Amino acid sequence: MLTEKSFAPLRAPYAKTYRSLALGLTVLCAILMTACGGGTVGSGGTGGGDPSQPPPQPNVSLNSAVNHIIVMVQENRSFDQYFGKLPDYWAANGYASEQFDGLPSTASNPGENGAPPVTAYHLRTVCVQNQSPGWNESHVDRNMENPPAADATMDGFVHSAAKFAQAPPPGEPVPFFDQAGNRVMGYFDGNDLNYYYFMASNFATSDRWFSPVLSRTQLNRLYLLAATSAGLVNPPKTFLSNNTIFGLLETAGVSWKIYMTDPGTDFLGNFQPFESQHQKNLAPISQYFTDLNNGTLPSVAMIEPGYQSGTDEHPDYNVQTGAAQVAKNINALMQSSSWKDSIFILTWDEGGGEYDHVPPAVAVDPDGIPPQDLVAGDVCTKVTGPTCGFENTGFRVPLVVVSPFAKKHYVSHTTADFTAILKLIETRFGLPSLTNRDAAQMDMTEFFDFSNPSWTTPPTPPAQKTDGVCDFSAVP
Repeated sequence: MLTEKSFAPLRAPYAKTYRSLALGLTVLCAILMTACGGGTVGSGGTGGGDPSQPPPQPNVSLNSAVNHIIVMVQENRSFDQYFGKLPDYWAANGYASEQFDGLPSTASNPGENGAPPVTAYHLRTVCVQNQSPGWNESHVDRNMENPPAADATMDGFVHSAAKFAQAPPPGEPVPFFDQAGNRVMGYFDGNDLNYYYFMASNFATSDRWFSPVLSRTQLNRLYLLAATSAGLVNPPKTFLSNNTIFGLLETAGVSWKIYMTDPGTDFLGNFQPFESQHQKNLAPISQYFTDLNNGTLPSVAMIEPGYQSGTDEHPDYNVQTGAAQVAKNINALMQSSSWKDSIFILTWDEGGGEYDHVPPAVAVDPDGIPPQDLVAGDVCTKVTGPTCGFENTGFRVPLVVVSPFAKKHYVSHTTADFTAILKLIETRFGLPSLTNRDAAQMDMTEFFDFSNPSWTTPPTPPAQKTDGVCDFSAVP
């Protein structure tokens, strides 16, 4: 079973006639209200919050247009750190002005041990040492003085990072050059992450896209698969029997596959015996490119990133190297025959302890199970409060939605967490909800225009730069 890299040894991407025919079929399907290319699908919206309820009425446009949904979730980056400077990029590159909640010019956090406030600054390195995004630290990030409280002061990021650096857990590379915690206030811009900035600007993104839970990688990836962490706020110590999105797909007879950048690193391994019974659905990343070339891409695909090889963008790793790997995956899709009816969703599993100025959002409790694995000293053991259950999301994370149907230069302001990806899949393939959490999500169709696709011919993105300096000490 894969564990968080911070605490485990795993650390160390047709012809004009065909397009015309496809558009004609789309129109015909809309007239007949039939479902070309798949089963009955839901219409989306907020849902009833009851996973036992049948899916809503068919969304013919989504159902007739989209036959492949590919999901890739990278590691531990906050929205402000990655996309906080998108408005500057738009201004510099002539994009139409969009309302966008980016990094404020006044963004800061109190300095550690009485030091002056640390204001947001442009990082001079593409590698930054780690910090913990765990349950305790995330709550302190949100409110340093009163972690369980309803009020989100967003003032504990520097403090948490300082404490982590001063007493790092076993397995962390040492020494920590930044024991003041200042690294969490650093951000990247469109020069550093030129591929991501181009794709987010030309396709679709959101400034209200959150991780599902105020904790680390494992819990958020459990939500990505099962729309719940089964009451866990710390990494699971036993296998889980919850149904997953892949279980729903399997039952419905919808094809699916997990492509692994590094072998043996699928988070589905937390769900047994399902994972061990479906080894045929697990494949190396090389098979993804083969399937694109052969036109055999499954209906739903998940790409597990390079947890071991250093391309997942986790702190300590080079963000440009990771972005270049993602670019390879997306570009291959755009150049393939599957592009015409695909959606590629790229996001990050949680904020990683990096600063963001927007408070986590109120969310729907997935299943009414309170935290089951709190131990002495954990936040919410001595004092409880509104953030002590699963009625809140985690922090904002970046999102890029890439598809021929993605609205050009689109920014969503609809509050959602990434279990909305599950809702999209459920809506497209007529699947029931897994929990109340995914049932309550938007279905993501607001990101698309299926009648007038903007990117039948995809754009030509820039090659991701890889010339950034990797220097852990380059932190003020």
